[in-house]
Amino acid sequence: MIRYSERMTPWITQSNPSKQALYAAISVVLGALLLIGVLSSGNRGENALAGGLLGAMLLVIGVVGALYTGKQTVTIDPHKRQIVVQDAQALGAKTRTIGFGDVEHVGIGYIGKKSNYVNFYYLVLRLRTGEEYPLFAPGRGFDGASDRETVDEWRCRLEEYLRVP
Repeated sequence: MIRYSERMTPWITQSNPSKQALYAAISVVLGALLLIGVLSSGNRGENALAGGLLGAMLLVIGVVGALYTGKQTVTIDPHKRQIVVQDAQALGAKTRTIGFGDVEHVGIGYIGKKSNYVNFYYLVLRLRTGEEYPLFAPGRGFDGASDRETVDEWRCRLEEYLRVP
């Protein structure tokens, strides 16, 4: 049986809010360029309407994304036998604590399309309540989240922490 040892220190990881801000800024710029292009072209056909709506949608997504940009800190503490997820955003802060005993299964979730090489992986905790909780949530900018092998290493490491009595 594995036992807690001094080498098993708390695992603390923070998201990269600059990546989130970059995604939001790109969306705002593309949306604004589409809107300006459609409005300045004078074209009023269906394609112009579709381009204008796409531009408006990208602009709104970018603004909302900017409002929700923030830092997420995940602390996995084998001594306290808990996972603490702290979200700090412009709109406020919240904390979620999950006891090791509440986790039934650790899996890997996926968002993206393999065909366009935009992939985000994250851990999915299935809790005793039936809830599935995304750990290292996609879109938060965690370094390594686009590499399946890295996220599989996270899963193995977390499973090792969960086995410690």
